[in-house]
Amino acid sequence: MSSVISEIRKDYLYNLMLRGQRADGRAFDQPREISIKTGVIRKAEGSALVTLGDTQVMVGVKMQPGEPFPDSLDRGVIVTNAELVPLASPMFEPGPPNEFGIELARVVDRGVRESGAVDLAGLCITPGEKVWIVFIDIHILDDCGNIMDASSLGAIAALLTTTVPAKKFGLGEDYPLPIKDIPIAMTAVEFGGVVMFDADVDEEAMADTKLTVISRADGTICGVQKSGTGVLSQEQIYRIVDIACENAKGIREKFLEV
Repeated sequence: MSSVISEIRKDYLYNLMLRGQRADGRAFDQPREISIKTGVIRKAEGSALVTLGDTQVMVGVKMQPGEPFPDSLDRGVIVTNAELVPLASPMFEPGPPNEFGIELARVVDRGVRESGAVDLAGLCITPGEKVWIVFIDIHILDDCGNIMDASSLGAIAALLTTTVPAKKFGLGEDYPLPIKDIPIAMTAVEFGGVVMFDADVDEEAMADTKLTVISRADGTICGVQKSGTGVLSQEQIYRIVDIACENAKGIREKFLEV
């Protein structure tokens, strides 16, 4: 989803790009400053507030016992939803999730699920009957660009601090949610033949396409999502993957502070 940008602003950013510059002074492959605060929702089992530049996303995690999926009778369940609050952006509208909100939730969910970040086998209560269901709720508070990466960071930060509420349901003592990996999503946009990482809202509005790459701690890829009508060359894709995995290493260190 792209915001509206004036032609004057577009020309300004394009001319900066031709000189190898960005409006905020960052290099093309440099993400904005990241801040992660956890435990921000008192009644949630886990929560996090992520600030990426001026973008703000809050993620809450709730858990309850429920039935397993028919094809995974001894594994826990993950359900991810995204709420695009109208106050966060003039592009967001009230009502059910639109196409972008659905895509956002699916990409975040895929990163958590395909990375094996949560040990779902460790969330089985009674095989075939009862497992823990993990609800990940994403709330966009301020969209100043790249809510995809901010949401993914918020989800894993919230999960890292989640406590399984076993005592509340008469299932023994509470215990930390079993986490096995820390997936990191990195998104790049392309316009005018130039690739930029962690685009702000104006850069997103100019972009023809964007590519999100989600990597595990060992550097392997567990998710890729392309959006937009533009075309990326094979060389651009390889470059985006390499830079995304490299940048993810530094960002992953942020979680040591959580």
